[in-house]
Amino acid sequence: MGAQLRVYKRRIRSVTATKKITKAMEMISASRIVKAQRAVAASTPYADELTRAVTAVATRSNAKHPLTTENPTATRAAVLLITADRGLAGGYSSNAIKAAVVLSERLRAEGKDVVTYIVGRKGVSYYSFRNLPVAKSWTGFSDQPTYGDAKVVSADLIEAFTTETADGGVDELHLVSTRFESMLTQTPVDARLLPLKLDEVQLSDDRPAKSEIFPLYDFEPSAEGVLDALLPRYVESRIYNALLQSAASEHAARRRAMKSATDNAEELIKSLKRLANSARQAEITQEISEIIGGANALADANAGSE
Repeated sequence: MGAQLRVYKRRIRSVTATKKITKAMEMISASRIVKAQRAVAASTPYADELTRAVTAVATRSNAKHPLTTENPTATRAAVLLITADRGLAGGYSSNAIKAAVVLSERLRAEGKDVVTYIVGRKGVSYYSFRNLPVAKSWTGFSDQPTYGDAKVVSADLIEAFTTETADGGVDELHLVSTRFESMLTQTPVDARLLPLKLDEVQLSDDRPAKSEIFPLYDFEPSAEGVLDALLPRYVESRIYNALLQSAASEHAARRRAMKSATDNAEELIKSLKRLANSARQAEITQEISEIIGGANALADANAGSE
């Protein structure tokens, strides 16, 4: 076997092994998407009902609550960025990071300092590589988040929001995540969670929550007390739903990326096999030529000796 043919065979074995890995990752991601979609579908009604409840209380009362009152002199804004813990998911994390960078630039243009919170190792790596400050980060649950993870994240954000800016608090809370629309489409989105802007609050089907007709309510002990109880749950549900949407988007993006890698590996294997066959044919042709040349030389030598 010639040297060139050995190189091709070695590359074919290497690409075949890679193809097996990408195919397995594609199948794993495909199986996890179904579970992630079910989790999104199960959490969405709860998030919508909490949104309706908070909107109803804020709309039907004159309560002045810090979580619903706009600060005209806002100077600090928190941005929560949700990315993946693992790679090989195409442009999923990079698209979310780009959306967060654009949002941060817009907030800075408004004269606000940006405090960044990150979920996922990819976002943490991006900011640490560029020496950008990060207030806090969470990792290890991006592909399978639980409500407990959302509570941990939201607790720190609500604490920062309820703290005075002079003591390191923030005036606004923004969320950057990826919305799962279909197996082929995942869209990075940003939304302001706090203070609650009623005109911009939307349900999961993109209908404005304020456009609904609400009944008249009596609040006990007070509207402020109801908001104190509802708004933290509202933030938790929104963050949990965003984590689930991002997890489903991550699995879909990884499945698509691994399928593309598998298809490319198959094409590369076909190309390498053609090159290997050509190299083998060239070696056979060369060996036949050498045999014929040697036979002719022997025949000429025998004829000369006679």
